[in-house]
Amino acid sequence: MDPYKLSTYKKSNFLMLIFRVFLALAFLTAFVPEINPARLSELMNRNASLFTSALSYSTIGERFIRALNQGWIEQAPLIITYIGAIVTMLAIVLIAAAFCMSLGNTKLRRLCLLFSTGAGLLGIIGIVILFFAQGMFENASNPTRIQPLFPVGIWVFGFVFVLTILLSVAMRFALPKRLPEAEIRIDDPTSTTGYFYVTKEQEDDTYNLAPKYRLFLMILPFLVFVVLFSYLPLWGWRFAFFNYEAGFALTQDNFVGWQWFSVLVNNPAIRSNIVRVMTNTFALSGIGIATSWLPIMFAIFLSELKSNPFKRTVQTLTTIPNYISWVLVFSVAFAIFSTNGFFNWMLISLGIQEEGTNFLMDGNNMWIKMWAWGTWKGLGWGAIIYLASISSIDPQLYEAAMVDGAGRYKKMWHITVPGLLPTYFVLLLLSIANILSNGLEQYLVFENHATRSQIEVLDLYIFNLGLGASSNIPVATLIGMLKSVISVVLLFSANKVSKWVRGETII
Repeated sequence: MDPYKLSTYKKSNFLMLIFRVFLALAFLTAFVPEINPARLSELMNRNASLFTSALSYSTIGERFIRALNQGWIEQAPLIITYIGAIVTMLAIVLIAAAFCMSLGNTKLRRLCLLFSTGAGLLGIIGIVILFFAQGMFENASNPTRIQPLFPVGIWVFGFVFVLTILLSVAMRFALPKRLPEAEIRIDDPTSTTGYFYVTKEQEDDTYNLAPKYRLFLMILPFLVFVVLFSYLPLWGWRFAFFNYEAGFALTQDNFVGWQWFSVLVNNPAIRSNIVRVMTNTFALSGIGIATSWLPIMFAIFLSELKSNPFKRTVQTLTTIPNYISWVLVFSVAFAIFSTNGFFNWMLISLGIQEEGTNFLMDGNNMWIKMWAWGTWKGLGWGAIIYLASISSIDPQLYEAAMVDGAGRYKKMWHITVPGLLPTYFVLLLLSIANILSNGLEQYLVFENHATRSQIEVLDLYIFNLGLGASSNIPVATLIGMLKSVISVVLLFSANKVSKWVRGETII
């Protein structure tokens, strides 16, 4: 193998790696609100990124209704801004495509450089459109009312697109025309050494992508969604360090540092509420974990049914409640257990009581009631994964047990249950890690003044604290932060216990 060609190939690979990192960073800029080049006025949503601005015109024009009605600005600047955002976002999409192509062979990398060059040119066009729209905002009939601004994102994205073009051109010259020849050893007993080498060109005439990169690109959209909806919102944790009120901006004037952390520790009312909601949270989650074996038993008995039509009917009827929203579940509960509901009507008709009782306003045994509604709603859905696990158990085990004289219940106990235990323990560990996240919707719709003290869990408490009548967003954010940290600690602790007890881990 030619050492010079090999050195050139390795150098081009290193340069392509740097170029690939740049493309990934350029793609992520579209999701950062602080550098949105389409935010040309203070009236526009400061939390909207370029992606959001290009996705919906209402993000740009929803706050200009009064300005348009008063004639302070025309519709044209808003439309041009939206067009500029779309063009710029299309350039970002081309950059994402170029990143994917950079993972392929040399021929696919050449196409990557073509796409990245086109993305840079298209992005510059988008920035020019936004620059033109910014001038229209400045020259509006009443600019003081619409508060035009020149976003820093125009300079940032302009620099990104120019640098994209320059790097693409430079990579065009750095990329070798063909990959180095690979030496292949072939055994030959007739030769003096017993083998000889032949060369084979690694480069082919088709676009090719390594299987590992194909798998990576298949999972990439899901990773992007995880980042957008799980990790990007963590930027909101900064509210815990500000004396923030809804409707106002975060500035150094309302920065309070660790003040809310000390309030959380020193305020007796907050401590008392946290103890109460943590008790409810652990109790409701603990009941759910203690009865997490119910879906296993239901799945086992369901799999033992011999009549397939009856089995499908039961499975369908028990799975449907999972797709019913908690609002509709509460509507059903209200129709049955309210003062004028069916249950009271039946009791009055039978002469058991003289007047109706609103059972939904009864705060007694709320933990059991909430567990019962949750079990009714999720039992069939929870059994699906165990039914899938049962179908993967080797049928020869059942045949061997039958030969040994085992009956139906012995086969269930000695074969089916042990076959389901690995799946059960994985789900159990995940349940322990999510013990503080036992839902919000169920308790929100069933909550009232009589049941709040027994039904308010941590998620609902954070919701009420942040968006309730006495809104305290910083403290709600802080409690949410602590909840996330504790959940991560519980996950790793449960994983360690699993490794110590069973010798297996899930992470």
